[in-house]
Amino acid sequence: MWILLAAALLALRFYLPLALALLVGSAVWGVVSGVVQPVGIIALVVMALLGVACVKWRERRGVKIALEVVLVVAAAALMLHLIPGFNNPKVLDGIHAGPRSAPFTMYFNFDKALVPFLLLCCLPTLFVAQPLKRAVFWQWLLLVLAVPALLLVAVALGGLGLELHQGQWLLPFAFANLFFVSLAEEALFRGWLLQRLCGVMTAPLALLLSAVIFGLMHTAGGVLLVVFATLAGVLYGLAWLWSGRLWVSTVLHFALNLCHALFFTYPMLQHGN
Repeated sequence: MWILLAAALLALRFYLPLALALLVGSAVWGVVSGVVQPVGIIALVVMALLGVACVKWRERRGVKIALEVVLVVAAAALMLHLIPGFNNPKVLDGIHAGPRSAPFTMYFNFDKALVPFLLLCCLPTLFVAQPLKRAVFWQWLLLVLAVPALLLVAVALGGLGLELHQGQWLLPFAFANLFFVSLAEEALFRGWLLQRLCGVMTAPLALLLSAVIFGLMHTAGGVLLVVFATLAGVLYGLAWLWSGRLWVSTVLHFALNLCHALFFTYPMLQHGN
């Protein structure tokens, strides 16, 4: 089911009918396996009808704005797991990536994976938009180098430590993080939020505001994580502004998370050890 859902997300950028067919297949599989419960089925149907209405009535400005607001709120609720009816399976439970790493738990999130589908109904340019700036090679190189640099800053501030990791948990982590975490978050914060903000304010201000909102989403992890996530949001935002491609910012997001998991204490340094 999860490979089918990942394939649906991958196809969403290139061929919508195939993506929708794969999504329906994964949803049916989810119902059979108990991941999608009766309330979740109702939520899926309602969101699908709202999405179709948003696409169909795109030329009716007032109706389109109202439907987009509802769909974006639904997308945010899915990301925060506030919509009932989705029994996301726990894949990793209390895992210690290394001796200095705090324990972490990971789920395969069916609800969060739906976010790009909803937002594409709101914004046809979600995956491909006109770049606001054409960056040159050295700027892209600096952006890539900023990924380990940001993690090293977190080490200097005491939030992380250097620690090499390997293990069977890395494969499900990478799979889930790419498709069910990085893509969903980039769709909401860069593909939709940053793109909409760029339509009403300057690109630098939009970049900063979207990064701050992204950082505030991590308040549960403390002040240091909010600052770290905000700075990471600036990097992801630059990737989107320079490319206009959602998958570019998604891959950068995934690269930072994977670099973190491979070479640093994950998800954070366990103090006292």
